[in-house]
Order: sequence, then structure tokens, then C-alpha cells
Amino acid sequence: MTSGLKERALRVGLPREAEAAAKVSRRAADRLRAGHLWVYRSDVDEVYPAAGEAGVAAGAIVSVLDGRGFPLGSAIYSDASQIALRVVSDKTALTRAEYLADVKERVAAAIALRRELAPEAVHLNADTSGNDACRLIFSEADGLPGIVADKYNGLVVLQLLTQGTAQDDVREVLREVLARELPLETIVERPDARVRELEKLEMPPAGALFAKDAAAPVLETVFTINGLKFHFNAEAGQKTGAFLDQRLNYAAAAKYARGRALDVCTYQGGFALHMAQVCDEVTGVDASRSALQVADRNLQLNPQLAATVEWIEADAFELLREFEAAGERFDTIVLDPPAFAKTKRAAEGAMRGYKELNLRAMKMLRPGGTLVTCSCSHHVPLAEFMEAVGSAASDAKRRVQVMEMRGAALDHPSVMTLPETDYLKCVICRVG
Repeated sequence: MTSGLKERALRVGLPREAEAAAKVSRRAADRLRAGHLWVYRSDVDEVYPAAGEAGVAAGAIVSVLDGRGFPLGSAIYSDASQIALRVVSDKTALTRAEYLADVKERVAAAIALRRELAPEAVHLNADTSGNDACRLIFSEADGLPGIVADKYNGLVVLQLLTQGTAQDDVREVLREVLARELPLETIVERPDARVRELEKLEMPPAGALFAKDAAAPVLETVFTINGLKFHFNAEAGQKTGAFLDQRLNYAAAAKYARGRALDVCTYQGGFALHMAQVCDEVTGVDASRSALQVADRNLQLNPQLAATVEWIEADAFELLREFEAAGERFDTIVLDPPAFAKTKRAAEGAMRGYKELNLRAMKMLRPGGTLVTCSCSHHVPLAEFMEAVGSAASDAKRRVQVMEMRGAALDHPSVMTLPETDYLKCVICRVG
């Protein structure tokens, strides 16, 4: 540290031979004091190695200081991500051992919360509840930045998304607590390819972190949500394998759906199969052939569904243009596209995409039809998403009534002071 800043830090309790430190801009300091947990690289003014070190290691825990040297807590440091600091404690000079102790305590707390929010999903048997899958750990929302864990029946899939969490000591803590707290068959780690590239992470160790049967770890299973069965393969699919955040929205869509239904960006058939419980015909559209193959396997798992179900491999925008030109009409349409805005800079283009999808859907809905429209882009706030949907309604010259405004399932809680955790928007409308 520079001598003036070090002296200031000493006066407010940062030890002279302490952990590494990072000085942040006034803007970042104000955001942290207001409860936000991220500092972007552009707001890091200077990084100071610990005494005797030449630099700050990727994934190190650093003390966060404002411009005057006053401490703001401790954070995981990334030398690659645009999110350079993720706060993990309000304590300054947090040691790695203290951080791991906090992780152990917070994982147990996250599981305890799921026992309250989704008690049936934490156990293995879904015979009576109709649900045996949920999100166990949701990163910052559970005080565990860079850690995500999803449970599918007896199989848990981990994602360690930062340089500070994709380390063996964190893996061991997670293995210990999850295996102790839950009746599991297997715990596997599955990195997100895009995040691994951005964070410059090494590939995780091969094999399962935990297996009840070490000789034959379970990597495939069938899980149940809302009474419907779905295939799960820990080595295939997007993210941790399925979109559990939409669980309650699937059920809500089925409550309104009727007649002829279209599910755009169906992925593995989540909305489509739920609507097949109440509709006459359901068409699921996705650009991924492998996803549609899983969707069809999921359809076979649920022979009780009476609707005629068809899968179409196609680009959503191109197919909707073709359907509109051909005069196709539907009673229910679901729009659940992938995140259009993966960065803040992409938000403007995302708004155009949302408007076009919603405009074409509204034009194809019969009077009184239901539109379920979703966005999972945290860079597109609810107000802006609603503006795009409203603009589409205006251009389509349709009277659109909002029936429900929904978010992620309860096992995906958001943090009031971190709006990025409140990412999922699901709006159910009646189109007159």
C-alpha cells in the first residue's frame, strides 16, 4: 500500500501484515454500503498484494477499502472477470480458513431454507408431493457468491463459477455438508463453459465429488416436478441441466392454457408438457435438436398426457414469421427465449428481440387467447421488459390484460439490494 493509505487503514483496523487489499472508487463504495455485493473492474482503483507477495493471486480473498482507506469488508478477487470483486463478508482481512467456515455454515443454512420453501423436493421420494427437484444453493442469494447447486432426485449438480470458489478446499466443504445433510446418490461438478472461459478456470477434477456407490456413480436419473417426469443427464444439456426456476410458472401456464398451444424455445419441453395436460394440441419449438430429443423422451415418460404433441426444430424468429404469414392461429402461446442480453451493452438489441417475438405472438393469438412471455436477462429490468411487451401490444392493435406477473420459484430467492438476482420475469396475459 502507499504509506498514507496504509496508515489510514491501520487506524481503522486493517492489520499491517494483512491479506491483500483492493481500493475501490467512490461509486463502488457507495453501492457496497447500500448492500450491493459486486465491484466491477472499472471501479477498482488499485490492488495491493499482501506483505512479501509480488501480486494478488487469482481467487484470493482481499480486503475492500474505500478511497480513504476505510474498510468495507472482504471479497473474492478475480483477475479475469468484469466482476473483479464479490463481497463474501463484512469482516475485513478475512482468512481463507474463516471463509471456508462461513461457506460450511451458509450451505447448511441454504439447505435449511429449502426445507422450508420446498420440503418435498429436499427428500428423494416424490410419490406424494410431485416434486423431487430444486435449487439448493443460489450464489449471492444464499451468501455464497460463485456457488450454485441443483438437486434432481438423488443427484446434485454443482457449478463453481469464480476463481475463488473453483478450488479443492471449497469442493471438499460442499461435498461434506451436502452428503451429510441430504439423502443423495451422487454429487457432480459441471462447469458452465462460457463462465469458465471468462473466468479462466481450470477444468474440475474428473469423476464424481461424492457417490453413494463409488464403483457406479449415478449420472442419469428421472426427476419429478409438478407431478410430471423428466429425464436428467448430468453430462448433457444447458447450465446444470434443466430450468428449475420456471417450476411454478410451468404450473401457472397450465392453469390458463387451452385449445391449440405453441411453446417457443421449449428446450426440453417444460412448458409444452405442462400445457399438454389441458390443451388439445401442443407444438414445441427449439433450435436445438438434442434438446428436442430429450423433450420427446420426456413426453414418453408421461403417457397420461392426452394432447397431441409435436416438436419442430427451427429458429424461433424465422418460424414465427412463417407461421404469421401462413395465417396460423393459436389459443395459447408461451415465449421463453434464452437470455438475449448477456451483457449490459446487448440490452438495446434484446429489447428489439423481445418486441418482435411478442408482436408476432399477439398477432397469431385468437381473441381471448393467453400469452405467457418470459425474460431471463438480468440486464433487462422488469419495467423495460414490460415496455417492450406493451409496445408490441400497441403495434399489434390488441387489448392486452395482465393476469399475473411472476418471477423465479421460491427456491431461487432474490436479494433486495442485488437486483441482478431478481432476473426472471414471467408475465401471463389475456390478448383480446
